[in-house]
Amino acid sequence: MSLVAQLAGTARGVSARSILKLPRPVVRRLAGAPVVIDGRTLDPEMQLLLRLQRIEGPAAETLPIRKGRAKVVDDAKVVGGSPPIGAVTDRTIDGPGGPLTLRFYTPRGLTGDAPALVFFHGGAWIYGDLDSHDAVCRFLAEEAQVRVIAVDYRLAPEAPFPAGFEDAWAAWTWITEHAKGIGIDATRIAVGGDSAGGCLAALVAQHAVKAAGIQPAFQLLIYPVTDFLTTGGSRKTYAEGFYLTKAFMDLGEESYLLGDEDRADPRLSPLHQDVTGVAPAYLVTAGFDMLLDEGKAYADKLRAAGVPVEYVCEEGLIHSFANMVGVGTSAPRAMRRAAAALQRNLT
Repeated sequence: MSLVAQLAGTARGVSARSILKLPRPVVRRLAGAPVVIDGRTLDPEMQLLLRLQRIEGPAAETLPIRKGRAKVVDDAKVVGGSPPIGAVTDRTIDGPGGPLTLRFYTPRGLTGDAPALVFFHGGAWIYGDLDSHDAVCRFLAEEAQVRVIAVDYRLAPEAPFPAGFEDAWAAWTWITEHAKGIGIDATRIAVGGDSAGGCLAALVAQHAVKAAGIQPAFQLLIYPVTDFLTTGGSRKTYAEGFYLTKAFMDLGEESYLLGDEDRADPRLSPLHQDVTGVAPAYLVTAGFDMLLDEGKAYADKLRAAGVPVEYVCEEGLIHSFANMVGVGTSAPRAMRRAAAALQRNLT
């Protein structure tokens, strides 16, 4: 048995947090031979986490959806921890399909009307919730010194397209209309999210240009899904072995879409819409991620339309690094860069 297997097999393993506290040379040795694709080298911390993932059991997409959802939350808690925060409160509003829960994160020492980030979690429209992305929201709130409002939008297959977008837009509308009463500066509200949530954030920013009301001041897009028509490029290169898999994405699309939708629908594929006048953005991708190409393509589209955009590729990281704020150093550093961009653009 390898040393990695021995570590993972002790009382269901020394936690990922403990293993990644080992000296960098030890982590590098445990990770195995370097993985190099298209000139990029996989970060040893990411490589070791992937090895541990393979040892610890089946992937979420191979389980019944209910069990897969529980695994996604459990895995997120392992790598995210519980970063300190000033206050966390939940509130329920009326949504298009019934009650819609928002979770408010207030960093320590923040008072009065403050800048805010409306955040949509990832999970391929079928996984994820307020708990799976609790650590991400805590981290961003404290690091950027902004209020974060996480949205618990409906998931497929129980609520297929366009339920996710409808809830995202309803949450944005309610928050902006009630900004003064919930301690938010209405002129400094950003929209953001990761993966599927990044897609929803981009769609909200696009929709806000056409609708009457407050537009986002900024977009924080973390490896967003932008193109439901994409089949090649990084979608093929990283289809297996780097956490996000083709099977995961396929299950999400099959559950969210009923089959007869226009995949260029303005509530679905941000890359195929007019982006003139949308909010400035910080768009970050991971170098070893199926969504790499479409994320960069969306940044290029924004730039071509005259939208201020800061594009960053975290070359050695994998999908879901935003959830890994409680382990190692590579993912937390990347998320501090994202938080710094959020703070710069809102304060």
